[in-house]
Amino acid sequence: MGTRTAGWVWLIPLQDLDDGARAIQLGAVANMAVLPGQERFVGDPLRMALAGLAEESRRPYVVEAEGDAVGLLTLQAGAARLAGWPDDQSAWLLRGFLIDRRHQGRGLGTLAAAAAVEAAARLTARHQSGESGVVLSVNEENPAGLSAYRRAGFADAGPYPGGSAGPQRTMFHSFATNTPA
Repeated sequence: MGTRTAGWVWLIPLQDLDDGARAIQLGAVANMAVLPGQERFVGDPLRMALAGLAEESRRPYVVEAEGDAVGLLTLQAGAARLAGWPDDQSAWLLRGFLIDRRHQGRGLGTLAAAAAVEAAARLTARHQSGESGVVLSVNEENPAGLSAYRRAGFADAGPYPGGSAGPQRTMFHSFATNTPA
């Protein structure tokens, strides 16, 4: 059901859960929050999860560590241009990614970002959809996010001026690239 990676981070795919288990996970998501000032980088966690469940191209995941729901992320097919990528189809878009404020500073963002790449690679193989990696955009004023993505193996692919919260960097992780430890 879930994907465990890096020793202790699980990605729990909300679509794959029965109604009761999904309700429990959504309750945990509803209690997530980011640190003051981070709201401009991410949206409301519960809204992001529900939007992910409502749209077929999105796959929302709860990030779990040591038995706790610690974050949320969504992989979206056919939407890579939203992160400044040249086309929509060659990469999964990682969006709506956050680690709950109570769990930040423990390296979980890096582990979850790496797990998202692994999950996207499996989705690509299962559906034979042809994506070559995962793309995202991160605000240039979000040093923690930039650092976490770099540590997870994402490479800077250039500026993206389209972000609603200011200048962004487009970052990409190829499935052919090994994730550094």
